[in-house]
Amino acid sequence: MLDDRAKLLLKTLVERYIADGQPVGSRTLSRSAGLDLSPATIRNVMSDLEALGLIASPHTSAGRVPTTRGYRLFVDTMLTAQREQMSAPSLAADQPQKVIANAAHLLSNLSQFVGVVMAPRRASVFKQIEFLRLSERRLLVIIVSPDGDVQNRVIFPESDYSQSQLVEASNYINAHFAGLTIEQVRDRLQSEVEKLRGEIAALMQAAVKVSSEVLTDAQADDVVISGERNLLSVTDFSSDMGQLRRAFDLFEEKAQLMRLLDVSSKAEGVRIFIGGESQVVPFEELSIVSANYEVDGQVVGTLGVIGPTRMPYDRMIQIVDITSRLVSNALSYRK
Repeated sequence: MLDDRAKLLLKTLVERYIADGQPVGSRTLSRSAGLDLSPATIRNVMSDLEALGLIASPHTSAGRVPTTRGYRLFVDTMLTAQREQMSAPSLAADQPQKVIANAAHLLSNLSQFVGVVMAPRRASVFKQIEFLRLSERRLLVIIVSPDGDVQNRVIFPESDYSQSQLVEASNYINAHFAGLTIEQVRDRLQSEVEKLRGEIAALMQAAVKVSSEVLTDAQADDVVISGERNLLSVTDFSSDMGQLRRAFDLFEEKAQLMRLLDVSSKAEGVRIFIGGESQVVPFEELSIVSANYEVDGQVVGTLGVIGPTRMPYDRMIQIVDITSRLVSNALSYRK
């Protein structure tokens, strides 16, 4: 636990670093924080913050910079997002594709970073599913959608199954779950898994996982990205081509972005992923601020801003929050 003095100095350090992009020294902190403390006292507090892993000292500077852990503490406990109206243009209630494209441009223009929007997700429904034993612990899962589209995936279950067990499992799944969405199947499976026989439950879980992956891959092209070139003017990236290349690789791999946005869709309100915290955002240099949008009260997609870890989070929260409301209104009232 940090005392009020340490919290204020950490908050001030993060804000100064976000604004200037330079390591923050004790004299700068003393002036910015408005505390009547000697430089020696501030240096002692900064040493304590560094020992806690909240700030770090670059080798070439006596100043400090926030770490991922420091950013997270700042975002979770010290950031007060003001929800005042920003001068954001409204989104015309036109075709959904235009609304999504306009939203991505709006996010990019307001943030001066990268805007990303996941188009309204289609319901993932399977009409029929079959399992085919290829070899020991190696199965082919065949998924047929209501419109006749067929997708195949090879899986490697922990247990081995005979073909008769696979036929029985597919018959059971088709009889009890065909026609439901993947989300409905997942919810029912959670409540019924203890009632199902072991092999049926395991194969059902595998089928849900595969179906979700198929849907993610199929909808990867439904992620709209705008403003990638904005990162070229961000000092954090322009000075390191390796970081910039990894960021652009992420934008190219839209299926990975889909998985990231899908994780965001399971939370309410604005959500912040700070780079390096998890496999969701695999780069220390990137952070993502995201929120869901709705159509007639139902969450159908996610949008957000991707930028450097050193981003003005309070402003990004406002931008993302307002844009999600604009998209929700435009899509809900387009009828």
